[in-house]
Amino acid sequence: MKRLDILKKRLNRIGIEVEFAANYPWIYICKVNGKRVKETFNANHGFTVGFMTVSRNDSFHFTDLNEIFKLIRKYCH
Repeated sequence: MKRLDILKKRLNRIGIEVEFAANYPWIYICKVNGKRVKETFNANHGFTVGFMTVSRNDSFHFTDLNEIFKLIRKYCH
C-alpha cells in the first residue's frame, strides 16, 4: 500500500484531494476534490486504481496510471 500512499501524498502537495475505498483485492478511487467518481474501469462497481496481492513482498499493483491521471484531470476542472 506504500505506492498508493505516495500517490495520495503527491497529489495532496499539488492541491488534489483523493479518497479511496477497498473491497479486497480491489482499490477504487471514490472522490476527487470532493466530487464523487461515477466512471467504472476494470470493474462493475467503480474506477479501479489497483489490486492488492497475496504476496507480502509486492503488495499493490496499479491498473493503468495513464487512465488514473485522465480521470483525475477530468474531475479537477
